Amino acid sequence: MRRRPELHSFDERLTAEKLRIKAALENARLGSERDLLERKLRQIETALHIDGWVSSKELQPPKPELG
Repeated sequence: MRRRPELHSFDERLTAEKLRIKAALENARLGSERDLLERKLRQIETALHIDGWVSSKELQPPKPELG
């Protein structure tokens, strides 16, 4: 099975989903639907934060333990 080439980066897809969820939250009423959207938004923000950290140039590989 062949994979299709990615049209957008992981970061772009997460950012687009974040904007979609924020728009949905504007119209969501209190209750389980809103709670689910808020939870998804937090997960996406966490994923964006982790992706930024992992792909940063300052990230260093672990140093071997001395001992």
